[in-house]
Amino acid sequence: MTHINIADKDKLMSELRTVISDAEELLLMTAGQVGEQAEGIRERVTARLNQATAELHQLQHAAVAQVKAAGHATDEYVHEKPWQSVGIAAGVGLVIGLLISRR
Repeated sequence: MTHINIADKDKLMSELRTVISDAEELLLMTAGQVGEQAEGIRERVTARLNQATAELHQLQHAAVAQVKAAGHATDEYVHEKPWQSVGIAAGVGLVIGLLISRR
């Protein structure tokens, strides 16, 4: 999987949940319809829904793992170089303050 930022992953997961929910609702609405074609379509949609749900769970686990890894790396860096971390935080705060004061 390519590197996707957290906001994009959250948006993708939200959209995938919506699609799954809509497809499940559609399956429930067509459950009363009989016929070989209707049954075949329901089976294919159900299989694809199961696959999409599994992929959604994998994506969630990957996103959580990536966030945890970034948190651990940040924690290690701060513990190894506390004064550099303080300097970086002060610099970022200064830049944000300057940007806010312009408005």
